[in-house]
Amino acid sequence: IKGVRIMARFGKSSKRRLATCHEDLQEIFNEVIKYFDCSVICGHRGKEDQDAAVASGNSKAAWPNGRHNANPSNAVDVCPYPIDWDDRERMTYFAGMVMGIAKAKGIGLRWGGDWNQNTDLEDNGFDDLPHFELTNI
Repeated sequence: IKGVRIMARFGKSSKRRLATCHEDLQEIFNEVIKYFDCSVICGHRGKEDQDAAVASGNSKAAWPNGRHNANPSNAVDVCPYPIDWDDRERMTYFAGMVMGIAKAKGIGLRWGGDWNQNTDLEDNGFDDLPHFELTNI
């Protein structure tokens, strides 16, 4: 039917990755997927995966100090689908929706595009645009 939006849903890999995360992250992203198609890239990271993330420059936190290293994970990497790593504007738009849903649910969340949470996106020293982490843990 023209004009009817079919609700997005997580695929098997996204569901498996999200299941490794803290229940608050699951609550946020199970709501987000109702409004914005997205893919869960990473939830919990073991030592080998964390070491690889640091070596590739995708993380600054050495094992076991990363938020992804907790079990369940206190961080998750999620991208709008289809994924375009170079589309900063779309990732920022997506992050705004995620942050709004977290706020509405009373869950403290920080985004890797605004580490200091001052809403100034130009002062971020290290961008990790798919990254969201709990602040109330």
